[in-house]
Amino acid sequence: MVQELKVTLVILRLKQVLARTGISRSFMYQKMAEGLFPPPVRLGARAVGWVESEVEAWLAAQVKKSRRA
Repeated sequence: MVQELKVTLVILRLKQVLARTGISRSFMYQKMAEGLFPPPVRLGARAVGWVESEVEAWLAAQVKKSRRA
């Protein structure tokens, strides 16, 4: 019997992303424009959020990169 893994997607809003990453809003949007930060997911006409796992992966990559320097 094959078991299905259910992955729960958690969407973070802007304030949560900034609090977790410790970066500024302008820096985050600059990195998004450069393709170096996960893009947001459109939630509605005027609402966006970021996938938690993508933000966490970006953070892990930043830590790894800083440890090599």
